[in-house]
Amino acid sequence: MGVLLPHTYLGPIQYYVLLAKNESVRIENHEHFIKQTYRNRSVIYGANGRLNLIVPTVHEGERRAMKTVKISYHEGWQKLHWKSLESSYRSSPFFEYYEDDLAPLINKKHTYLIDLNMALLNFLLQELDIGVKLSFTDSYCENMEGLSDQRSVFAPSLDTDKELNLERYQQVFESRHKFIPNLSILDLLFNLGPAAKGYLLSSATFNSPQGLDN
Repeated sequence: MGVLLPHTYLGPIQYYVLLAKNESVRIENHEHFIKQTYRNRSVIYGANGRLNLIVPTVHEGERRAMKTVKISYHEGWQKLHWKSLESSYRSSPFFEYYEDDLAPLINKKHTYLIDLNMALLNFLLQELDIGVKLSFTDSYCENMEGLSDQRSVFAPSLDTDKELNLERYQQVFESRHKFIPNLSILDLLFNLGPAAKGYLLSSATFNSPQGLDN
């Protein structure tokens, strides 16, 4: 059985667990854009705990198909995101190993959110050595056709940490705020480097809870 996933911006560890443990994944291009989800944000470990990195979007009506959502550049968010990543992870074991390739991807001015998300996803799949076969919906997927629908799982407001039972790994600010599970995949990559793939493969998957509707 394959998995149906939403787009994410530097998505959480649970998202990459599914990518690592499934041979094929379909990504939803045609759902309505849902605010306050990982579709345009990620959560990293800052000096004061959880820190949201949000990609602002151009407002063109309330019900926008994901594939049509445009990125706004009025706020200077790229500089802020990179500065936040540097201050949060400069002292992590593997930040310097990835920064030269990652910075241009974040700083490139894509028109559409899904293009930014896919550029980052492809980079991360390569660095994590995950050979999942990706496909994309041609229209909004209502007939699952053997797919496990995980589109409603990925929202920072959903409390799935207890269900995940993710194992602890060393985090930069853990001594201040304790271990924080299921942050952006970058938290895992910067702290574990090449060992991140093994962590994903050893982590348990879980069933999709009732969550957000399209």
